[in-house]
Amino acid sequence: MKAVMYGAGNIGRGFIGLLLSQSGYDVSFVDVNPTVLEAMNEAHRYPVEILLDEGSKEVWAENISCVDGKDMDAVASAIAEADVMATAVGVNILRFIAEPIARGLEKRWATGNMTPFNIIICENLIGADSVLKELISQYLTDEEKSLMDTLIGFVEASIGRMVPVQTAEMQKGNVLRVCVEAYDKLPLDKAAVKGDFPPIHNVIWYSPFSFYIERKLFIHNMGHAMTAYLGDIMGYEYIWQAIENPTIELLVIRAMTASAIALAKRHGGDVSMLYDHVQDLIRRFANDRLGDTVKRVGGDVKRKLSPGDRLIGAYTMCKEQDVDTTYIAAGIAAALCFTHDDITKEKSAEEILSEISNLADQAEILHTLERFKKGESLEKVLQALKREARQ
Repeated sequence: MKAVMYGAGNIGRGFIGLLLSQSGYDVSFVDVNPTVLEAMNEAHRYPVEILLDEGSKEVWAENISCVDGKDMDAVASAIAEADVMATAVGVNILRFIAEPIARGLEKRWATGNMTPFNIIICENLIGADSVLKELISQYLTDEEKSLMDTLIGFVEASIGRMVPVQTAEMQKGNVLRVCVEAYDKLPLDKAAVKGDFPPIHNVIWYSPFSFYIERKLFIHNMGHAMTAYLGDIMGYEYIWQAIENPTIELLVIRAMTASAIALAKRHGGDVSMLYDHVQDLIRRFANDRLGDTVKRVGGDVKRKLSPGDRLIGAYTMCKEQDVDTTYIAAGIAAALCFTHDDITKEKSAEEILSEISNLADQAEILHTLERFKKGESLEKVLQALKREARQ
């Protein structure tokens, strides 16, 4: 079996590519980094270190090669011959990989390969399946679009594994080496698959998949970002330092719990299962061996405060489901204080909430923001929020 893994970054190597390799595929990565390209094609394997609460274990991705992402013909040939494909390139890069994918699909069909083909989309974006399909459609004829509708599955994934920025110490002299947390489950959209389900290790097939996408974005990503923003206010460098602060932990738990309640109401889900997920995430955030920084997790405030993304999306969902928004509003207020992003220096809080977040009613957020700006202690802010939540 052959697989194409578009993107040889941390998630591509540390999660999806590894699962594909462990599932018995020969994995052709596609990347433009010449150092990674050369190293993969020389070694044909790479190590993944799984960082446990105590100690670690090393596993290897085997039967690996890499295709130069700038060589469109080579990329198209790899896609034409593959049994399954995945992307993990980042939302902003999707438009650049659409044409090579289109050329690969054309090459499959030109050689008479009409086998259903599934593209697993591992991007942090609600509606990523529709976005990628539309981008690819621009390069296809009407007849080819019809074939795509029939034969190509655009399968959304929910990426739960946390993979920090790899330091030189983590890499231990091997540019391909990647350190990851132990969590390794991969939820995929069952309803989007064309033909047979691709045999992939540790997959959870689920439908309707919007529940898993929103669970990842509005609980996991929202809580992670909020931890970073509150940690920045307190002057912490690492996520684990921030979540070890009991006041930050309580604020984040209450925000994530509110999101869990709203999500259960929206989808008819099991709120106790979601609460267990919240507790597990708090434990995982505290893994000091990941070395994930407040600066990295909180970066790109503009995207994280956009409508439908982690903080504003969770806030809006709670409003719609009549769930208390006090603590998520505090997370948004903390984001507006973030010191590592130009947007918070260039625009006022009101401008960000109006122009970027599209929020008309800003009073609740601005009220807590004023407390942060006055330099009130986090404990005092928490007590005030508790009182307001009871009202």
